[in-house]
Amino acid sequence: MNIEKLKHIHFTGIKGVGMAGLAICCLDLGIKVTGSDVEEYFVTDETLKRRGIGWDIGFNAQDFKTNKPDLLITTAAHGGLDNPEVVRAKTEGIPVVTYAEGLALFAKSKRLLSVCGVGGKSTTSSMLSVLFEHTKQKPSFVVGVADIFPISTPARYRKDSKYFICEADEYAISPGINDDPKFSLLEPFVTVVTNIEHDHPDIYPTFADTRKVFKKYFDRIPKEGLLVACVDNTNVERMVPDLKIPVATYGLNKNADYIIKNISYGNQKTKFVIKGKDKEVEVTILLPGLYNVQNATAAYICAKHTGLDEKVVLKGLEAYKGCKRRFEFMGEKNGVLYYDDYAHHPEEVKSLLKAFDEWLPGRRVISIFQPHTYSRTKVLLNDFAESFMYVDVAVFMDIYASAREKVDKTIDSKVLVKKVEMQGKKAIYTGSKEKTLEWIKNNTKPGDVVVTVGAGDIFQLHQHIS
Repeated sequence: MNIEKLKHIHFTGIKGVGMAGLAICCLDLGIKVTGSDVEEYFVTDETLKRRGIGWDIGFNAQDFKTNKPDLLITTAAHGGLDNPEVVRAKTEGIPVVTYAEGLALFAKSKRLLSVCGVGGKSTTSSMLSVLFEHTKQKPSFVVGVADIFPISTPARYRKDSKYFICEADEYAISPGINDDPKFSLLEPFVTVVTNIEHDHPDIYPTFADTRKVFKKYFDRIPKEGLLVACVDNTNVERMVPDLKIPVATYGLNKNADYIIKNISYGNQKTKFVIKGKDKEVEVTILLPGLYNVQNATAAYICAKHTGLDEKVVLKGLEAYKGCKRRFEFMGEKNGVLYYDDYAHHPEEVKSLLKAFDEWLPGRRVISIFQPHTYSRTKVLLNDFAESFMYVDVAVFMDIYASAREKVDKTIDSKVLVKKVEMQGKKAIYTGSKEKTLEWIKNNTKPGDVVVTVGAGDIFQLHQHIS
């Protein structure tokens, strides 16, 4: 299927971050876009409205007989391929693909620069997108965020672009129906792996299962391509010797091909040095945290492999101002600084909160965490309990259940609170949004830093903080 020749595409679950990105790409191609989703406010609502994209509420309003699209792309949530709208489209003879298949269709005619790993995918992909926007390459890209700063879009598609930038996700194509990893549909040219950890226990019961799918994806990289691998992550470091593809390693690790050193923070900037085999370069980024230093290093190596001018690459990295729901400053109220972040895996949470400790030293840091999915919280409970060592107070809301899972009464946030308390940290259970907002009002003081953390709807708290 040639996506560029289609006239009308319908998106079932259009408000998902990836789905919204594909819808924007369709508009760039002049393709008519229609969509449907639930009434709940999503972080992409404003993103879609800004591009003039509307949607129907619910999945029963579509009249595919009189308004028949050339293709329907469906999210994995809301029933996925079993969604009633999707089933109805099939009966009308409308071709149906999943989001993962749709992404692969957009990427297949271009050289793919992908980013995989548990944490860092969106930031590194958006860094690459901004960096390439500063060159004559003018890439196509889809990044699973609501916005990228300063380019003001999470996606763009150009017919004549050489490169396509996106995240490579190991999660299932359609959970319970097709459990193959999403990235199995992609053909990578250059791939960054930020880390490999056990995640998505509903699909990969053991770490060995996770490792296997990543290894299979890496093996798809061609001889003229490159795997850019962070060997600060033990699991990545152990895998590299077994690979038969071109690899460039990076990190603080003294055995890396590109060694990170001399990291310093100040004046809302992070400066560091990348030491390659034959030279050193000084890099400045406008984001905190070792993980963002690592992400920027990966983007630098990836861009250099494609032949971009080094000066332009460094300017592109410094121009990057972050993306929606990634260390996003939400404002100051009554002397309290508020931030928001999408982190939802223990390693992501720990790295994020350590960054606050470095970026804003001397301040009392309060994290408000909304665990995402029962399965992840249950399997990684002990890891989560150790993730809050860098905050002064850890507040916990109820678990945000995924649309693809059932309630598990054997695990809840109260269990997590007890585990965190055993680590010697002050932990508080608030549960609901209302009680969380009440706690913030009664327990914060000028000079505090409050960061909301999680992949659910926790970002909505900020509009109600008084």
